Amino acid sequence: MGDYTRHKDEGGSYLSGSIGTTLLRRHIGRWLTVLRESAGISQDAAARALQRGSSTIWRIEAGDERVRFRDIDVTAMCDLYQVSPETRARLLDLTRETRDAPKKAWWHDYTSSALPAWFGLYVSLEDSADTIRQYESELVPGLLQTRRYAEAVNRVLLGYVTEEDIDRRVTVRMERQALLRAPRPPHLRVILNEAVLRRQVGGREAMAEQLRHLLDVIQRYSVSIRILPYSAGVHGGMTATFTILNFPNAPLSRDPVEPPLAYVDTLTGALYLNKADEIRAYEMVWSDMESRVLDEESSRHMISDALEALAGDQPD
Repeated sequence: MGDYTRHKDEGGSYLSGSIGTTLLRRHIGRWLTVLRESAGISQDAAARALQRGSSTIWRIEAGDERVRFRDIDVTAMCDLYQVSPETRARLLDLTRETRDAPKKAWWHDYTSSALPAWFGLYVSLEDSADTIRQYESELVPGLLQTRRYAEAVNRVLLGYVTEEDIDRRVTVRMERQALLRAPRPPHLRVILNEAVLRRQVGGREAMAEQLRHLLDVIQRYSVSIRILPYSAGVHGGMTATFTILNFPNAPLSRDPVEPPLAYVDTLTGALYLNKADEIRAYEMVWSDMESRVLDEESSRHMISDALEALAGDQPD
């Protein structure tokens, strides 16, 4: 299936990654790995030369949050790998940033209740992305949902989750939308299957409110919504909905803080796909759909038409 992160919990569901992992640590770890391998030194040999355990070197290169990037360790690795003075200075600057205690992310308040562990990782990645591309075949994406729409979606699982859980999940969904109002929001590019506009979620009034919200949000410079009409016929996205995340460059670097990532949501877990061939496959699907979608003006017209149709359905 590919190189995705997944771990099994005691109940048998898959939990992906460590929620507290910072992208900058992972970026530094990958950089140190490349420098070590370029020097032709194995992890075991590096551990012996640095008088550290092999497991410590592994954790450093994995960006593990249990490891503190100390100047003395970074300097010793730079000496061992014979890196340039410029690279040494950059690494020291970056590792010092990891030691500055950041503010706790808002979503940490919900990780023990409203957010499943596997989705908590996605929220942390979403917070760090500079471009979010989403394809949805049945529902409005969470970042664009109104409260009533989100409540209706979550209430489908009543019995599997409690009323209290539903309230918390909806609150988290509303909190996430602050991302779009940030001073430097990510560019959100959404492709919606036409069925999303035609399916009433929560009743006529709730759906009308949701469609009006889409028309409002579409005015924001960081949000693009385009509709994939029924007339497009067969298309590459018919097998699954998905999200592609792209990340900004790391401080003092021309490399992204995290490689592009494809995220596929499931009922009880999620896939985080980052191998080059996997990303290429999702990019091809996205490109195929982009060639079939309506442009933004025509998409607005279709959303408006769906809203007018709801008004026309009003009883006399």
